[in-house]
Amino acid sequence: MDEITRIKQLRAELHAHNHRYYIENAPTISDQDFDFLMHELQELEARHPELADPTSPTQRVGSDIQKEFRQVEHRYPMLSLANTYNEQDVAEWYQSVSRLLGGEPFQVCCEMKYDGLSISLTYKNGRLEQAVTRGDGVRGDDVTANVRTIRSIPLVLAPGNYPADFEIRGEILLPWKEFERINAEREEAGETLFANPRNAASGTLKSLDSRVVAQRKLDAYLYYLLGDGIPGDGHYENLEAAREWGFKISEGMKKVDSLQGILDFINYWDSERKHLPVATDGVVLKVNSLRQQRHLGFTAKSPRWAIAYKFKAERVLTRLNEVTYQVGRTGQVTPVANMQPVQLAGTTVKRATLNNEDFIRSFNLHLGDSVYVEKGGEIIPKIVGVEEKLRPEGAPVVEFIKTCPECGTPLVRYAGEAAWYCPNDSGCPPQIKGRIEHFIARKAMNIDSLGPETVDEFYRQHLISNIADLYTIRVEQINGDGSRTKSAQRIVNGIAASRQVPFERVVFALGIRFVGETTAKLLARHFKNIDALMSATMQDLLQVDGVGEVMASSIITYFHQQQNIDIVNRLRDYGLQMSLSEEQMQASSDKLAGLSIVISGVFSQHSRDEYKTLIEQHGGKNVGSISKKTSFILAGENMGPSKLEKAQKLGIEILDEQTFLERYEL
Repeated sequence: MDEITRIKQLRAELHAHNHRYYIENAPTISDQDFDFLMHELQELEARHPELADPTSPTQRVGSDIQKEFRQVEHRYPMLSLANTYNEQDVAEWYQSVSRLLGGEPFQVCCEMKYDGLSISLTYKNGRLEQAVTRGDGVRGDDVTANVRTIRSIPLVLAPGNYPADFEIRGEILLPWKEFERINAEREEAGETLFANPRNAASGTLKSLDSRVVAQRKLDAYLYYLLGDGIPGDGHYENLEAAREWGFKISEGMKKVDSLQGILDFINYWDSERKHLPVATDGVVLKVNSLRQQRHLGFTAKSPRWAIAYKFKAERVLTRLNEVTYQVGRTGQVTPVANMQPVQLAGTTVKRATLNNEDFIRSFNLHLGDSVYVEKGGEIIPKIVGVEEKLRPEGAPVVEFIKTCPECGTPLVRYAGEAAWYCPNDSGCPPQIKGRIEHFIARKAMNIDSLGPETVDEFYRQHLISNIADLYTIRVEQINGDGSRTKSAQRIVNGIAASRQVPFERVVFALGIRFVGETTAKLLARHFKNIDALMSATMQDLLQVDGVGEVMASSIITYFHQQQNIDIVNRLRDYGLQMSLSEEQMQASSDKLAGLSIVISGVFSQHSRDEYKTLIEQHGGKNVGSISKKTSFILAGENMGPSKLEKAQKLGIEILDEQTFLERYEL
C-alpha cells in the first residue's frame, strides 16, 4: 500500500475511533493503539505536506459534544495531554523541560491519571455555578444539572479563603463496585454492557434524566485550579488549598524534584493502583510552578509543562474455546475469540477481537489454545500471544470462514485490504440494519426517536428492509396493543422531521462506502444537487478536494446499482432535501477563492467550526499547519505559541477576528 492511500485509510480509521470513543462511548481499540495510529499518520503527513487537511484527526481534539445539551465556550481551552508509554520518553520530557527553562530548578507534581470524563467546574462566591465537559477543547456541554447530583462535588463551599470566581477541573468517575452493579443489572435486563467505568461514567453524565445520574453514584477527583485569585504559584499547594475548601483531591499525589523521584512514583503506583476503588490508566506529570508553566507554554494540542505516562496493559492467560464471526454495516466480517472467563483489569473478560484472518494466522491459533490476553488501556481485550506448550493434542487449527455467517454468501477480499467482506449488501441482514442505523444517526438524518433495538424490531416485523421504507411507517403499524401510541407517534414525527435535514447530511446518510461526513459536505457543495452527483464521472469527482480514485470509484459504483437509484428516487419522492437550499446557494461566493487559511485560538463572534464553514462557503481552504503556501492566519485569543513563532519566521500575515470579517465583508 502506498503512503498516500495509507494516509487516507488512517484518517478514516481514526475519525471512526474518535466517534466511537467520544460520541458512542463504545471504543473498539485501546488508547495505546489509537496513539500508535495517530503517530503513524503524523509521520506520513509530515512527509506529504501537499496532502494537508484541516479535517485530519491530527488537527483536532476528539469531541464528546451532543446536541441535547447547551454548548458553552471554555474560558481557558481544555487541551489533551501528550501520552508516553515508557520511562525513556519520560526522561526526554524531563530533560526538555530543563532545557526550555534554561537550567532553572523545577519541581514536578506527580498525580494519578484517573480514567473518567473530564469536567470543568466554575464556582462564584463559593457556589457551584456551572459544570462543562471537555467537548472539543474549546466548547463543551453544560451538564450542571447532572453534576449537582454527584455527592463528592460540593454545591456550596464552607466559608474560607478562596477566590470569588475560580474554575477547578477534574475527572468524573464511576467506582468499580458501582460499575459491576450497573452491568449486572443491564445484563439481567438484556441491555448492552458498558465497556469500562469510563464509558459508563460518560454515558451516565450525558443522561437527559438527572435522576438516573443520581442513582449511578458517580464520584469525582479534582486536579487543576484556574483563575485570577488562586492562592499561589505552586500547583501542588493550590490543590492542597482546594482540599481544605472541601474538594476531593487525590491522595495519590506527590511533589518531587528529580527524574528518579518521578520514576519511583510511577513504579509504586503501577502495582498499588490495583487496590484503588476507581479505574486508573497512568500517571500525570506537571511542572509545579505556574510561572514556569506559563513560560513553557503550549504546542498546538497540548501543554509542554505536562505529560501523561500510560501504564502497561495487564496480561492474563486463558483458554480459547471458540471463534465466532460478526458482520458489520459495510459487510466486513470480524472474527471474535470466545474464551474461558477470566478476571482482567477489574472486570470479567470472555470475548476478544481477532481483527482479521492475517491476525489469526500470525498466531497460528488452534481451538483449545492457552492464549495471553491484554486489555490495552484497560478497555478492549485483545489476544497478544499463545502458549504453544499448553496446546492440546489434536487441537484443530482456526480456519477463517469462507461464507457469510448471516446469509451464506461466499466472502470476498478486495485488493489492498486485510478484511473479508460479504458482498450481499442488499440481502444480508446485519448490513441492511447497519445501513439503516447509519442513516438515522445524529450526524446523518438525526432521527433520535429510533435506535438499534427499534430498527431490529421493525426489520424482524418486515416493516423496513431499506432506508426508504422508514418513510412509509404509520402509527397504527407500530402501536402494538394500543399502549404505545405516544412513542409510536414520536417515531413517526421524528422520521417526518428528518425531511428538513440539509442536503449535505442526506449525502452522508446514504452510507456510500468511504464517504464520511466531511467528504459528503464537499460533494454536496460542489455538485449542488443529487442528480449532478449521481451522473458525475470519474473526472468530475476527482475535481472535488479530498476525493481520490478509490472514493470516486465507490461513488460511481453506488449510483450505478439499480437498487440504490430506486432508493434515492423514493427518498426524493418522500420529500428529503436533494439539493442545496437557496440560503446555502446565496451564502456561497468566491471572496476567499484560492486562499489557504489556518485557524488558531479562541474566538468571540463565531466558533472555530463556524469559521471553517464560512471559509469553505466563500471558496477558501482550511489548512491545519503553517507553510509557505499559507495565505494568512485567522487568530483568536490564546493562539498557539509554536504557530505564532512559525508564522513570524515565514512572514505569514496574522489577522484578528474583526479584521478578517471586515476585510472580506463576511
